[in-house]
Amino acid sequence: MRSLQNPAASYRRVLAMGRTFAEPAMRLSDTYCTFRVDQLYLGVDVLQVQEVIHSLQMTRVPLALRTVRGLINLRGQILTAIDLRRRLNLADRPVDQLPMNVVIRTETGPMSLLVDDIGDVVEVDESTFEPRPRTLKGVASEMINGAFKLKNGFLLILHIDNVVRPD
Repeated sequence: MRSLQNPAASYRRVLAMGRTFAEPAMRLSDTYCTFRVDQLYLGVDVLQVQEVIHSLQMTRVPLALRTVRGLINLRGQILTAIDLRRRLNLADRPVDQLPMNVVIRTETGPMSLLVDDIGDVVEVDESTFEPRPRTLKGVASEMINGAFKLKNGFLLILHIDNVVRPD
């Protein structure tokens, strides 16, 4: 794993290559935007990430799904904010801890994933990828594509289509 010095420049460099998030869903990237949710070290393909920003004011939506924390206004664009803690059936974030936003591109438009902490943009070796075990049950079996073996543990790769799909 190699951590890149300047994540913002890395996003621009990768986006400038002209590749889009609409490439085949199971294609393995070698560059991931990483973040933490509770004790989990998670990642999404950097090509699916529009931007990473600090906490924004949210407007709650009455009768919305439990995983939808609200709507945010990102420079005039209204985005749905999905709480990854709730989506992964983890304990709620402490009240004094504000979430960070990972704005991702989806087929239906950008959405915000609420995470605890932002990591780095990392490059991984495809040969260290392991698909999710068949014994994995529950929400994790739908949300996790697999994991990359790292020196200090695993980088769990999110299946974005399943994360943003309403249940």
